[in-house]
Amino acid sequence: MRRAEAVVVGGGLAGMAAAFALSSAGVQTIHVAPAAPPDRRTSALMMPAVDYLTGAGLIDDPASIGHKLAGIRIIDSTERLLRAPETLFRASEIGLEAFGWNFPNVALMESFTALKASPATLTTVETTLTALDRTADGTRLTLGNGEVILADLVVGADGKKSLVRETANFRARENGFTQAALVCDLLLGRPLGDTSVEFHHAQGPFTLVPAGGNRANLVWIDDRRVLKDAQRAGKEHLAALFYQKSQHLFGTVELATPTHMFMLSTLTVATAGLDGVVLVGEAAHAFPPIGAQGLNLTLRDVADLAATLAEVDRTEPRWAEAVSRDYARRRSGDLGRTGAMVDALFRSLLIDMVPVQAARAAGLWALKLSPQLRRQAFQFGMGQR
Repeated sequence: MRRAEAVVVGGGLAGMAAAFALSSAGVQTIHVAPAAPPDRRTSALMMPAVDYLTGAGLIDDPASIGHKLAGIRIIDSTERLLRAPETLFRASEIGLEAFGWNFPNVALMESFTALKASPATLTTVETTLTALDRTADGTRLTLGNGEVILADLVVGADGKKSLVRETANFRARENGFTQAALVCDLLLGRPLGDTSVEFHHAQGPFTLVPAGGNRANLVWIDDRRVLKDAQRAGKEHLAALFYQKSQHLFGTVELATPTHMFMLSTLTVATAGLDGVVLVGEAAHAFPPIGAQGLNLTLRDVADLAATLAEVDRTEPRWAEAVSRDYARRRSGDLGRTGAMVDALFRSLLIDMVPVQAARAAGLWALKLSPQLRRQAFQFGMGQR
């Protein structure tokens, strides 16, 4: 049986960032990272998340791998009685060059992987976790390759179906939706520039995110049956449908990549840290891709974990339990606020009740007309604390 100060479980971006944060803090870390196919999705990261990545050394120049997001345009494409006004938000209103950057997840992973190889305090094991047990001496992890590790601190970054969360007795609540998300890359007749465009439809948004030149990343949320039927109809039908749903604003539409669909759900935990185990990323929180919060929230998890490690005394015998308590305290407010905001935004698009639609329209009118409200909304949406 091998002994480790910390074990990070999960080979995605959350696990990579967490493993790098721990090892950079001088914690002897084993990263349990099973091999996985490339993640062809993209992530719109707001400036606080980008600043964390550059400050931590996980990326160098954002412009070398990403595309600037300086504007957000919202268009109400529903046919409801009460419709919200078209609204354009610009980062320049709050003195910023950009709200953030849109990155291919593959490029982020390549950058993380190249830099993660440098710390002497980090060892990577390409296998899975099969069992986790709490003992008087720490947490015992049994791996898919037969190895057993006894760790002081365990970081679960193993996604929505987290085995760490389930076996470490975290209480979680998950709710599914009938909606799903369809993603792919498009080639447009006219470029988006630096502005993300959200067409709000009755079953969810149809969002185009700048990906350089005439390329755009599409995230389309709708009822799963609608998306499946659209996929089955073929590329020409999809291109015509996307042309229609984008209101012909960007000229011709071509599919640049195959489409992929994934189901939508929300997941929340009662606490993000417990008895020497902490959860980051979708092991702790998951929700529909509204407001570009997913990976942004994950990186705030990692930043708070790094801040906790900077203050803990690792010579104390139960230091890992102190880390889990402090981390849970730090993350509680942010997770609660962000989860409630995203859930409210998503449900406001789905509910046909006139009072709800009136409130949503009134909210966008207020944001459109009040610079002060817009600044507050920008700060909240960007995760500024």
